[in-house]
Amino acid sequence: MVLYRGGVREALILGGTGAIGTAVARRLLTHGWKVTVTGRDESHVDAPLLGQGVRFQALERTDRGAVAAVLGAGVDLLLDCACFTARDAELLLPLLSLVGSPVMVSSKAVYMDARGRHSNSPEPPCFDGPIREDQATLPPGGGWGQDTGEGYGRHKVAAERVLLESGAPVTVLRPSKVHGRRARPPREWVFVKRALDQRPFVLLAREGRGVDHPTSAANLAALVELAAEKPGPRVLNAADPDAPEALEISRVVAAHLGHRWEEVLLPEGARPELGDHPWNRPFPIVLDMSAAELLGYRPVGGYSSTVVEELDWLTDLAGSDPWPRELGDGYFSRYFDYEAEDRFLERRAG
Repeated sequence: MVLYRGGVREALILGGTGAIGTAVARRLLTHGWKVTVTGRDESHVDAPLLGQGVRFQALERTDRGAVAAVLGAGVDLLLDCACFTARDAELLLPLLSLVGSPVMVSSKAVYMDARGRHSNSPEPPCFDGPIREDQATLPPGGGWGQDTGEGYGRHKVAAERVLLESGAPVTVLRPSKVHGRRARPPREWVFVKRALDQRPFVLLAREGRGVDHPTSAANLAALVELAAEKPGPRVLNAADPDAPEALEISRVVAAHLGHRWEEVLLPEGARPELGDHPWNRPFPIVLDMSAAELLGYRPVGGYSSTVVEELDWLTDLAGSDPWPRELGDGYFSRYFDYEAEDRFLERRAG
């Protein structure tokens, strides 16, 4: 079902104030869509979007009546960025008949290797190669909370299954490490802050060889628009066309900010508190994008070109007062022990 009332396509983005919702709203606006974004606080919406005509509606994602009210007579695209559990998915089922193309944002955290390990497990997974959509996934649900490492992927699997078994043309997208304006957490901050602090060295665990496939919000937005144009029940990976190593990521950041540092490439088995970073993986995690490409997906660009928007946003945030909440997240606490780094480098030099 495609609605196109009055020739104007309409999109509703649930939980749309983060990087993904922001990128999708911006892309759809440029292509003539009418876009409504929901969330808890209008101040979290990217301000330029409001000036360009995006409508914001405050609501709780778990309030079916509120979601139904904002959905109204229906939309051509419903993008759900806040579907984390089977219950969240079940809330949508009575409303899917009013949607031309429902799209759910899931996660690569659903995948498990031959030994049941996954991206959030204590022991890192080891996949045979690029991960395809038919790779085994975690058992759905279970006794873990959705916000725990063991529970997050399982609850995403449960939500996926509810929607895919509904008979509606639901597209499930499985992104990896999302980067872009308003990303939470903005992982590149690990290198941006070092460059802004004029650190003369950057320490990188495992010689900077770690790979954990990045996903540009802009590339994901292109995939969402494709799903809107071609509704259908499917699962698609969502990642950048390249999967750079951490060393390359650090170089992209430093080059963009005009900073030079000495790269200290720590060997396997070095002190774990030194050189850690968000892409620190003993085995690469890479998503196979063949299925999306067969559907007609064409990425906006590779990592080095698409990450620039986030780097500029982070640089602007770093100069604001008070200190932005995006940069004060406890996620980063273990990455900036400059004193430990300096002690290590002094001993090495001595």
